[in-house]
Amino acid sequence: MERTSMTVVALLVCLSFVVVKAEDPYLFFEWNVTYGTISPLGVPLQGILINGQLPGPRINCTSNNNIVVNVFNHLDEPLLLTWNGVQQRKNSWQDGTPGTMCPIMPGTNFTYHFQVKDQIGSFFYFPTTDLHRAAGGFGGINIHSRALIPVPFDNPADEYNVFVGDWYNKGYKSLKKILDGGRTIGRPDGIHINGKSIKVGDKVAEPLFTMEAGKTYRYRFCNAGMRTSVNVRIQGHPMKLVEMEGSHTMQNVYESLDIHVGQCLSVLVTADQEPKDYYMIVSSRFLKQAKLSSVAVIRYANGKGPASSDLPAPPPENTEGIAWSMNQFRSFRWNLTASAARPNPQGSYHYGQINITRTLKIVNSRSEVDGKLRFALNGISHINADTPFKLAEYFGATEKVFKYDLMADEPSSNDENKVTLASNIKNATFRNFVEIIFENREKTIQTYHLDGHSFFAVAIEPGRWSAEKRKNYNLVDAINRNSIQVYPNSWAAVMTTLDNAGLWSLRSDMWERFYLGQQLYFSVLSPARSLRDEYNLPDNHPLCGIVKNMPMPSPYKA
Repeated sequence: MERTSMTVVALLVCLSFVVVKAEDPYLFFEWNVTYGTISPLGVPLQGILINGQLPGPRINCTSNNNIVVNVFNHLDEPLLLTWNGVQQRKNSWQDGTPGTMCPIMPGTNFTYHFQVKDQIGSFFYFPTTDLHRAAGGFGGINIHSRALIPVPFDNPADEYNVFVGDWYNKGYKSLKKILDGGRTIGRPDGIHINGKSIKVGDKVAEPLFTMEAGKTYRYRFCNAGMRTSVNVRIQGHPMKLVEMEGSHTMQNVYESLDIHVGQCLSVLVTADQEPKDYYMIVSSRFLKQAKLSSVAVIRYANGKGPASSDLPAPPPENTEGIAWSMNQFRSFRWNLTASAARPNPQGSYHYGQINITRTLKIVNSRSEVDGKLRFALNGISHINADTPFKLAEYFGATEKVFKYDLMADEPSSNDENKVTLASNIKNATFRNFVEIIFENREKTIQTYHLDGHSFFAVAIEPGRWSAEKRKNYNLVDAINRNSIQVYPNSWAAVMTTLDNAGLWSLRSDMWERFYLGQQLYFSVLSPARSLRDEYNLPDNHPLCGIVKNMPMPSPYKA
């Protein structure tokens, strides 16, 4: 009898060991979000810091890791953080957008818990509430491949996160007041690199980055700005593109790269020049007025000598510049021989052979409603509600909060003249393969981002889209990514499978446009209402709006 008991105990210990071993590792973070004085362009103003830092702490993780971030809101305003590019499989509860979550109220905390399931690549987080994005609060999310998954380049000597983007000296509260008053925030005041800005010839005590001669480094660039596309280049050092928003790319070499708002990419840079200082240059793209720019110093360890004032030329502007940038986009190709986050070739997913079940053609517009500036998609200018739309769905209270499908799948001829202010929620069929056309009839560049999914960026062309344009799609090795730019008077086409149940933001990444209505949500509901497709509302999820005192609905079951 004693031997049997010991055998049972041993078996239970073994089983518990197996269960523990089977769960993916956890990474824990504690963040304090505070105000602080920052001077990205040399003008002191109130910014948003995380643990006293800008950029904020880096989440350095591995595919399938569980990420637990306890966020303490020390601001005097509600706060949400989104994890831009993290797909949040089955878990839009953690997406951090106003349509999915109640905000973290001042003086309280909330613990985000999500898994970077089957993903690798370069992403970033930032605040989505009010106009907080204009105040900082951003940081890097680096997802590495698991040890057993081969990567198509040697391990770099080090990795550097580089946040670039435009900046305003007015401060985010002043900018918000301008937008709330119905006016545009206008042209930015400058460009920052990791929250700093210097000019050629400025003396710097410390370089932004250091390299050792003969070694290769990975630079992960993200444009965390408000509205301005930028071009990046490094004096005397070509850049080998290796990854873009979670996909390994064909390893083409570039002297400079355009990075549009909300986009991220990785390059390899080899320290093979004379050991001294070199400039990294970031300059604005497609602005009507004079170009904005900033530089940062890259220093060779034990190098001697300042950086030369002879900078590499920027790419062309105006119509020629758009053609240049569009051609660069076409040169980006998926690396079909590389492994993805899972142990299967990236190119094994033949997206070009899947039948399209639905096409959405989305046209952006700028107009005035009651004398105030608004931006719209197919004539609908989105407004948020006091109750997050995802909570309204979960509690069966949608009729009290919003109406589905106010926006048509195609624009009407009247959309640019008549704009409706309403919550813009589109019903989507679970696991449908859809084609989304973004048509930009305005004179300014656009960028779009889709939460919860990635899509194949199959084409960008000038003019208007029509069905015969499909013959120009790249149906073999288009980059699988989460954002796409649309040049002035041009269109872009993406294709994706809406296979992630939840509520997902499709938005302009130009934050003035996002704030004033250029966004929508896809409601992707699984008819099975099963835990195999979507998680239940987390126990720690705050409730607000009309659902705050409602009885809890029956949970999903396996």
